Amino acid sequence: MIDAVATKAFVDRPMTGQSDEFSLVKRAQRGDLRAFDDLVQMYQERIYATIYHMTANHEDASDLAQEAFIKAYRALSSFKGDSSFFTWVYRIAVNKTINFLKQRKKRPQLSLNDLDFNAEHDPDLVALTSDNTPRRDLNLCELQEKLNEAMQKLSHVHRLVVTLHDIQGLPHEEISKILDCNTGTVRSRLFYARQQLQAYLSDYLK
Repeated sequence: MIDAVATKAFVDRPMTGQSDEFSLVKRAQRGDLRAFDDLVQMYQERIYATIYHMTANHEDASDLAQEAFIKAYRALSSFKGDSSFFTWVYRIAVNKTINFLKQRKKRPQLSLNDLDFNAEHDPDLVALTSDNTPRRDLNLCELQEKLNEAMQKLSHVHRLVVTLHDIQGLPHEEISKILDCNTGTVRSRLFYARQQLQAYLSDYLK
């Protein structure tokens, strides 16, 4: 299971330079499988983590990530470089995940442990989940249940923008490219999602 520390470690890890990525893409487009494998190695953890936070299921996340890279490889000749390969393959993975979630009857559960490392972005959650706060042990299980319920009430697009920004740490501009919308839309979706989560959890953030 990907834990909070491991997730944060590769989220914070410096991205490979664009020149290196460009070179690998060109080689892969000429049929160099090793170059494509290098591209997969660069981004598979980040893509897997995003899908996992959307599906809350390791097997589903693994399958969807693999499918996304297979689709990317088959469509590699159509990649023109208008965006980075990272953005392009991320968009493929996101679209696959959204379609998967729409087809799945049972909404997923999201573990509080996978979100806990990012609690520093919300001062209310800091007060409730800090290791130094006596209330933590008492309220953790109840808060986890409520957080699961709250995340499930968000639409797929709002849950996705929270995952990409608050969990993956991607900037608004990068998210706008992945979701193929402007940054204003990203900001408004994120604001709405946070407002909804705060409303759902209002009894536990007082």
